[in-house]
Amino acid sequence: MKEQSLKPEGIFKYFAEICQVPRPSKKEEKIIAYLKAFGEAHNLETKIDEAGNVLIKKPASIGKEHLKTVVLQSHVDMVCEKNNDIEHDFNTDPIQIEIDGDWMTAKGTTLGADNGIGVATELALLADKTLEHGPIECLFTVDEETGLSGAFALQSGFFDGNILLNLDSEDEGEIFIGCAGGIDSVAEFKYSEIDVPEDYFFMRVEVKGLKGGHSGGDIHLGRGNANKILNRFLSRVAANYDMYLCDIDGGNLRNAIAREAYAIFAVPAKDKHSVRTDLNIFTAEIENEISIIEPDIRLILESETAHPKAFDRSTTDRLLKAIYAAPHGVYAMSQDMPGLVETSTNLASIKIKPGHIIRIETSQRSSILSARNDMANTVRAVFNLAGANVTFGDGYPGWKPNPNSEILEVAKESYKKLFAVDAKVKAIHAGLECGLFLDKYPGLDMISFGPTLTGVHSPDERMHIPSVEKFWNHLLDILVNIPEKE
Repeated sequence: MKEQSLKPEGIFKYFAEICQVPRPSKKEEKIIAYLKAFGEAHNLETKIDEAGNVLIKKPASIGKEHLKTVVLQSHVDMVCEKNNDIEHDFNTDPIQIEIDGDWMTAKGTTLGADNGIGVATELALLADKTLEHGPIECLFTVDEETGLSGAFALQSGFFDGNILLNLDSEDEGEIFIGCAGGIDSVAEFKYSEIDVPEDYFFMRVEVKGLKGGHSGGDIHLGRGNANKILNRFLSRVAANYDMYLCDIDGGNLRNAIAREAYAIFAVPAKDKHSVRTDLNIFTAEIENEISIIEPDIRLILESETAHPKAFDRSTTDRLLKAIYAAPHGVYAMSQDMPGLVETSTNLASIKIKPGHIIRIETSQRSSILSARNDMANTVRAVFNLAGANVTFGDGYPGWKPNPNSEILEVAKESYKKLFAVDAKVKAIHAGLECGLFLDKYPGLDMISFGPTLTGVHSPDERMHIPSVEKFWNHLLDILVNIPEKE
């Protein structure tokens, strides 16, 4: 990528740099070291807490010392998703950026603009000595994508500002003032192994080509869930034939809609052709249901080498029924903000774990705490009835909108002045770290905004290049219009 040809040059320069730094969630050591070196190279006060969160401070420009201190915040980790036909190790390999017209994407992987573009924006702001602004503090948090552990661990007093600009939103021209809270629910089945009878034919079925996406921002779009589709076919096979299930795997991350899934099973050799016919019929049914939304869906059935063992029959039966019954998708829409999802659940992943464990990870979101907990209890009830053990994560709070926000008024007026249209003020169904910040800093005045991203949490992730410049200009204008210290 020739970042010099992209504007703003500073943002794209630093985005290209951090794309060279591996930064999976919970493995952020390299990006933390990069940020520490950056702060030191620019002679800026830099500190790192025990969790790995980084804070870099920059004094006010001359004549702006009277403005309130502003905290700019983004998270350094990225969702690591790739297409199965791509060789890429997120622990060591750089992201391969590609330009497609007005869009930036990556070669077969997530781009990491969520939230790398926020990180790059902060770095560009810190490095540029020509900009006008009051005192700023740039906060870089860790592990947002797989547990918000950086925000959870943040201690009171780590930063000083009482205005916070979260740079982790994905729709330019929209200002977010609230978000959903969430919780993870994990079900585990304990299975025993049994032998597959002789003269059984082994087959591998795969669901591929789905769009996936963010389990908060995209859950309302009705996209296919590979886990649910795979289970639906396996349930049909189990109902019609003497099926032995040998392996199952689907989805990856709790905050991503499952794009791909596969299973290996065995049926009597005499039934193999009937199963193939059934798959053709099933594929036609699924395509009829979701082909408008998922035009590239593929179901593939291939012969498979023999597997020595299968899951016991009782566990297989209970597993398939539980996944069939488990809810997925939008459960309720907001009564306060038209068009906003209030409560949802995501059947995220199915994995085989050591110790003969089948682990199903799900996540529930809601802007209402009691509704979030109700949805989690619904999921627990389904899997408990099937004999699984269910545990909950710690969960994280939502961010309640503040209609009297001073920084919101500044941001709205700035946008109207710059672009002659009103910014849209919204809440978001996805989770942001803002709710956790409010727990530690109750007096914070916050908004969230950013450039336009699509397909986040999937290899289809793209960033709209022109929107980055609009976002940057908006940010700079906000900073020169920050209210004065009292």
